[in-house]
Amino acid sequence: MPLHATKRAIRALGVAESFRPSAKKSTLAGVVMRTDLVVDGFVFGSATVGGDDATLSVVKMFRKLKRADVNLLMLSGCIISRYNIIDLDELARSTGLPVVCLTYNESKGIEGAIRRNFRHPEERIASYRKLGGRTAILLHTGYKAFVRNAKISEADAKRVLDAFTLQGGVPEPVRVAKLAARSGSALRGAA
Repeated sequence: MPLHATKRAIRALGVAESFRPSAKKSTLAGVVMRTDLVVDGFVFGSATVGGDDATLSVVKMFRKLKRADVNLLMLSGCIISRYNIIDLDELARSTGLPVVCLTYNESKGIEGAIRRNFRHPEERIASYRKLGGRTAILLHTGYKAFVRNAKISEADAKRVLDAFTLQGGVPEPVRVAKLAARSGSALRGAA
């Protein structure tokens, strides 16, 4: 289903992650939410901490939903689970959906951290560089979000983010997904 950012009823799948420092897997949570902020579904997955399976993990979550009415993927970060990098173009291609990836703080980048944490960092650095730069978008709430996107224009990304942001700088689909991921991670740690 193509995205029409000005349409009243858009469904976004917001995805966020959480993990404990000693964990081998992170908990990924996905929340399907409509622009009227009604939660319309949940899905869970996992990604390897320090691995390279984050893109496939999100694709699997989307497919597990079996929902043709989701219009957009909204990610809370595209570098998750200790440098497990999501390939936004591949995610958009595999799901057929536009992707908006958000971060909330300015940053000089993570190449140095990747070099310090991996013996053979070249492939991971290439994946990181492929993401490109982030664009600062001023939301209607007065807060900034730093965005990378695939298959969606910056103007449409702003419209969608504004539609899903009640207050502050975090759109509701990823805010609720983060809460669900934290709860799932806590349960996993207790098991």
